[in-house]
Amino acid sequence: MTLKVGADPEFFLRNGDKFVSAFDMVPGTKQKPHPVPSGAVQVDGMALEFNIDPATTETEFVYNINEVLGHLRGMVPEEFDFAFEATAFFSKKHMDEQPDEARELGCDPDFNVYTGDVNPQPDEENTYRTAAGHIHLGWYDKGHKLDDQHIEEVRMLTKQLDYMLGIPSLIFDDDATRRQMYGQAGTYRLKDYGMEYRVLSNFWLKSDAMMSWVFKHTEKAFALLSEDGVIFHDKWGTVARNIIDSHDTKAAKKFLENQMKEFVDMEIAV
Repeated sequence: MTLKVGADPEFFLRNGDKFVSAFDMVPGTKQKPHPVPSGAVQVDGMALEFNIDPATTETEFVYNINEVLGHLRGMVPEEFDFAFEATAFFSKKHMDEQPDEARELGCDPDFNVYTGDVNPQPDEENTYRTAAGHIHLGWYDKGHKLDDQHIEEVRMLTKQLDYMLGIPSLIFDDDATRRQMYGQAGTYRLKDYGMEYRVLSNFWLKSDAMMSWVFKHTEKAFALLSEDGVIFHDKWGTVARNIIDSHDTKAAKKFLENQMKEFVDMEIAV
């Protein structure tokens, strides 16, 4: 099977040392993203969001991201900087000035592979907002039937990605606040073409090296499962959940050194 990797990351805008709402800053909505070369852009509440065309190579993945970011940069006034940070704290005054549409946390349900339950909806009364870096994996044509085989493949791959991406991401991502709202271990959505892995924040937008790292480890997780080289173990499930959900960086490093060293490439310039 040929794997195609996409993404729909979010990020914030900053004016000097203050976060500012991106609402109504660029065209495009959740329901109708605005097409640009190599992807599409939209406003997502008080953040900006974009998606990329699916990529089959690391080079294509990085190119598509930078291409869409370049188009976004041309749409946003120069006085605003891109902030690839997982959590943005807004003043209460600024938050109160936003329309209801901007403050809403309107997100379709996602699921937890370890519990089988729908994840709870976060509290939109908080004066902070979070940004994700969701990864999309496609190995079927769009419109594929969500049969039992497909569902089981997604569940297995979600666990695999927790070990290949979720736990290692704690080494690079020092933001623990986001997980109070989103990004718990094993969070996924079924897609007719494959799945969406919803654990990562947007930390990997900070450099081409990090973008490449995400693609390579996504590809590696898929390849190991496709070739029956399964590396996840059910006995690790509780460990993985505890490490990711508590954002325990010390435990993450120890787990990677003891269990995952041969699979996970941590030699990267951040």
